[in-house]
Amino acid sequence: MPRKTVNVSAFVTGLVLVAFAIAGSSPSSAAAAPVVGSPAPIFTGTDSNGQTHSLDGYRGKVVVLEWTNHECPFVSKHYGTDNMQNLQRWAIEQDVVWLSIVSSAPGTQGYVTAKQANAVLTDHNAAPTATLLDPEGTIGRLYGARVTPHMYIVGSDGTLLYMGGIDDKPTARWRDVETANNYVRAALDDILAGGAVRSPVTRAYGCTVKYKG
Repeated sequence: MPRKTVNVSAFVTGLVLVAFAIAGSSPSSAAAAPVVGSPAPIFTGTDSNGQTHSLDGYRGKVVVLEWTNHECPFVSKHYGTDNMQNLQRWAIEQDVVWLSIVSSAPGTQGYVTAKQANAVLTDHNAAPTATLLDPEGTIGRLYGARVTPHMYIVGSDGTLLYMGGIDDKPTARWRDVETANNYVRAALDDILAGGAVRSPVTRAYGCTVKYKG
């Protein structure tokens, strides 16, 4: 897959946003985060093909939730290097459900219609189970999702087992993917092996979620 050029203006904007996110602040439009070890918030959403997905409907399977914004340079870092797609494919091979979620409001960075979402999937050669469209921010606020990418893992019994960043390199530099500790892969390894997640809460980084209002 050809690598895409990162827009310099978007890159600088992203750096400002990530500094805000890493500091521990969150947009007022996002709710407080759920608690790891407690039941994950239940939701129902519609994907880019018009299909309905309910978290309850995936009981018995491990579910990854990935907040995404294709215009965010931090998201581009993981898709431009195939890091996210490779993780998606590996997870699905392990019978894990992967739901990408777009909570950008209409008129904001990262907002997509269903048709546009499918075009982005094709362009990135992405492989989630589905991409849920959340323009009202209902699911995002329910989870307190602050940035893109913001990652959550729900266990087969409906318990929230992980939330935070995809890795420990809070930059938009593509080369950092190679040396990063991928928290999501490590958490899935722990879960699939039947053990406790060794790092269940980590610091998320990225562009702030562009909620409505």
